Amino acid sequence: MAKKWYSYFVVPEDPAPGSASDEPASAPRAVSDVAPEPAQDPTFQTPPDGAVELSGVYDAARIAAPPHGYTVLKVAEMLKSEHLKTLPTDVKRKSIMVALDAAGVTVDEVVQDAVRRDRALDAYERVLQKHLDDLRSQTALENKRIDEEIAQRVAELRARMDENTKKLTAEEQEFVAWQSRKHQEEDVIADAVGHFVSENPITTTRVATTKGETDAR
Repeated sequence: MAKKWYSYFVVPEDPAPGSASDEPASAPRAVSDVAPEPAQDPTFQTPPDGAVELSGVYDAARIAAPPHGYTVLKVAEMLKSEHLKTLPTDVKRKSIMVALDAAGVTVDEVVQDAVRRDRALDAYERVLQKHLDDLRSQTALENKRIDEEIAQRVAELRARMDENTKKLTAEEQEFVAWQSRKHQEEDVIADAVGHFVSENPITTTRVATTKGETDAR
């Protein structure tokens, strides 16, 4: 869709004095009549690399200022000048047209420059959007791979923890079994010695262990 400010420039010639036509001035011409759609959008050879200045986009699209210097950007600056910015729209338009005429520049040239720049900006935005979409897809795939790697690593570490716990449990069970055999052996020894001494030197009293059992001392 054409930008509204194009209508500042794409205007028909005023009817000649004494023209037979009683109709009011016709509506502005369509921008497509002044700057037809190109066969293809501007292309950009280098991929996006951080923030790009707008001037860089124009340079990449090979949009150079004409020798007379009257680009749409220059016209935009003129419209914002102290001399014009407070004037009515129609006065602004006529003032710019007078300046263009004095410089030998046609309104069509300004409009064509505007359209070229607009199309370059739109094309570069699509380049940036595609770059962002590609990066988003790549990031999603990479994050998925990392997530799977994390899950696999966690599973491996949990398996090691389980193995360590099983090993500790087995050692504890072996120790408890040995304690039981020890106590039985001490009971046998204490009983045998008890027949010959008044004070039995064999320790058979059970004391609490780290697992809550009792041990003989």
